[in-house]
Amino acid sequence: MGDPKKKHKRFTTPKRPFDKSALVEELRLLGAYGLRNKRELWRHRTELSRLRRMARSRQSLDPVERAEAERQMIRKLSGLGVVAEKATLEDVLSLRIEELMERRLQTVVYRRGMAKSLFQARQLVTHGHVSIGDKKVRAPSYWVTVDDEAKLSFGGSSPMADTAHPLRRELAVAEAPGGGVAQ
Repeated sequence: MGDPKKKHKRFTTPKRPFDKSALVEELRLLGAYGLRNKRELWRHRTELSRLRRMARSRQSLDPVERAEAERQMIRKLSGLGVVAEKATLEDVLSLRIEELMERRLQTVVYRRGMAKSLFQARQLVTHGHVSIGDKKVRAPSYWVTVDDEAKLSFGGSSPMADTAHPLRRELAVAEAPGGGVAQ
């Protein structure tokens, strides 16, 4: 079972660590989603593998058990915003790593226009400027559910909560039609 005080690996490393095409793809994903290191990518890849394994095991069940197990899995994944409400196990098997990465708090903060870049979004999250509801979240890899996405905002005690903050004004100018156009 292991010592509960010691942290354990939550990821698996690639079977072929020096495969050039895999290395290029990993670097592309690191840059595209502002990840700190490859361990973050490997953790999400392991989670995707776990989801696919669960879907395959549910496909092998008899039809009555399969329907209930499939419904539970789809309900959970649709609550996370990874698949649609009317999805099937085949949709879960066809998931890509990018679909999981889009649900990270860091990515959601950037996509909602709360930061100018993915790297700034990561900084805002780790410095405690972002909250979900009234709870401050400091983990950039936090999976944002569909319900949490509506509650996402700058923390009340953060200086970013003030609309007169210079960063908030820059973001408002960039979002305005015709604003932030390079000349």
